[in-house]
Amino acid sequence: MAGHVSTSSVTGTPHIAARPGDFAQLVLMPGDPRRARRIAETFLEDARQVTDVRGILGYTGSHRGVPMSVLASGMGIPSVTIYATELFRHYGVRRIVRVGTAGAIPASVSIRNVVIASAAHTDSSLSRILVDGVTLSLAPSYRLLRAAAGAAERELSGGEAVHIGPVFSSDHFYLDRPALFDALERRGTLAVEMEAAGLYAVACAEGGEALAVLTVSDHLRTGDALTAEERETDFDRTLRIAATALLTDV
Repeated sequence: MAGHVSTSSVTGTPHIAARPGDFAQLVLMPGDPRRARRIAETFLEDARQVTDVRGILGYTGSHRGVPMSVLASGMGIPSVTIYATELFRHYGVRRIVRVGTAGAIPASVSIRNVVIASAAHTDSSLSRILVDGVTLSLAPSYRLLRAAAGAAERELSGGEAVHIGPVFSSDHFYLDRPALFDALERRGTLAVEMEAAGLYAVACAEGGEALAVLTVSDHLRTGDALTAEERETDFDRTLRIAATALLTDV
């Protein structure tokens, strides 16, 4: 069980109340605060809560004997950029791996598959505002990408596929543009989600390393979707891949 520490009397950043040194250099980042708590309670060892500002929960413990933290990002690019920036800039974090869910686009990707995002397309202005006159290519750390690919091959022994390729980070959850998804599919896009592009942009700007490892929880074409229980079971596999990537060369 994760321990709890009150954060009411400490100061941090505008959005994180942890003290300097409270976060490990390696961070897992789900979107959902409840999932962050579950990771702390069931995956990390001796985890303690280090922040709870605005209900965004963060914990630090260890995994395989190495200090590791988990912090929720909330939903969407604006939210993930806030928390990732503050971790890299103010808490000495070196690596962040997003562990989340995504909706599959092509028929070749099925629910329960794992998607490792080798690039993140986006309809956000983020890729255009960081460098004047340039649209940045938003990509992960190759070292983390390579390590996750290797870990996925070892983990997916039950026949579940792993896909490595670009995802689409949308600014609109209820986006109803079938032609857009058709065009993205023709260009090799595997899935849609809402945070990877923001995380990759922040890592690029702050000199950190980042990666997104995603469980396919639903399919845009077929309407297939995992139940809540199935999401948690398959999420565990994604979590192990992400943690292995974080630990590479440590």
